[in-house]
Amino acid sequence: MRIGRLTISDRASAGAYADRSGPEIESVLREMFGATAHFVAAIVADDAELISAALCELADGEGCDLIVTTGGTGISARDVTPEATRRVIEKELPGFGEAMRMAALTQVPTAILSRATAGTRGRCLIVNLPGKPTAVRECLSRLGPALREGVAHLRGEDPHSPNRQGSPSHE
Repeated sequence: MRIGRLTISDRASAGAYADRSGPEIESVLREMFGATAHFVAAIVADDAELISAALCELADGEGCDLIVTTGGTGISARDVTPEATRRVIEKELPGFGEAMRMAALTQVPTAILSRATAGTRGRCLIVNLPGKPTAVRECLSRLGPALREGVAHLRGEDPHSPNRQGSPSHE
């Protein structure tokens, strides 16, 4: 399974800030998908054109089955990840963002300000996450079953087969 992890941050892309959320995506998804996961990492600035181009490259050029973004889902002027994602997806899956907001709301009263979304591009599932490493872990942990099933459907696999490619070895 090929997984793209895209960090969206002006400071991280300029080298002024260490990317901690991107590696956290990889850590959680490696726990979830096991040794079959191969990661392709990218960092771009908070710019809709750059984000859209990176998503297309990861989905189309790199052939990723799953792309997880971190950052740019808030309401500040530079937060444009959902808009950039909507430009490139074919089917929007708003349930991902709704689930993340509802789960986080119990702990963080401002979680409803997140505009994270998800969708498909060809056979690739794209999911936006918030930019904080703790939120990355919490959100991905809750989305695990939907991520597994969504990727399996897009790959034309039986999502309930214990032997399908991408299943963790401990399942």
